Amino acid sequence: MILNTSLIGDGPPVILLHGLFGAAKNLGVISRTLSARHRVIAMDLRNHGASPHDADMSYAAMAADVAVTAASHGVTAATVIGHSMGGKTAMFLALQNRDFVKSLAVLDIAPVAYNHEYDDYVAAMQAISLTPTLTRHAADAALQDAVPAAPMRAFLLNNLVLGTAPHWRVGLAEIASAMPDLVGWTDPPSWQPYTGKTLFLRGADSNYVQPDAYPAITARFPAAVIASVDGASHWLHADKPAEVCTVLEEFLQP
Repeated sequence: MILNTSLIGDGPPVILLHGLFGAAKNLGVISRTLSARHRVIAMDLRNHGASPHDADMSYAAMAADVAVTAASHGVTAATVIGHSMGGKTAMFLALQNRDFVKSLAVLDIAPVAYNHEYDDYVAAMQAISLTPTLTRHAADAALQDAVPAAPMRAFLLNNLVLGTAPHWRVGLAEIASAMPDLVGWTDPPSWQPYTGKTLFLRGADSNYVQPDAYPAITARFPAAVIASVDGASHWLHADKPAEVCTVLEEFLQP
């Protein structure tokens, strides 16, 4: 599948991959910062943003999308940076196609399975009646029980298009069906450790990458450096954009 992309800058290619319920535009600060010295290709993963929808949301399928989309832009090797679901996609791609991934940066996720309440989020989003009179305030109120945190509701509602024919940009049915795979982790067939330059950057206030996940990281990415951003949650690029960009700029230096 050819994904919708946003391209900016010139230089060595860098691919940016967003997380679940996100889109390429969510990584805009990183895109603009890194574009000073790199050709940044930010992609909407399948069932997200303006990319096509498809029932297969396996990490194998999403990794293949990234490679074929990059090839459509003349890119055969790149640094890949991914957050959360995008980080798992990037890890899968590195383990499966080491020649394509020149270096790898993973933001606040590890190659392990997680337990989340995302099923409840999707169900609440699907339950909203998409009528022409729907307002963002009403949609926000409808999500409050399942999604108590206002910032998370606002993030999810970025995917709601209002008007005469309201609709969700994200493929909710596809995501719901794929949730066990999305929160899980299965290594690619016949994988070998990725030995290229690797950074795992976690939010210090996030519980996504804990010390008990470090062995899973180092077994697959033996060159990995694991670092933290103080005062940052799982959405570290939104909480501490300047700090995250500084670390990534340093990582991208030859």
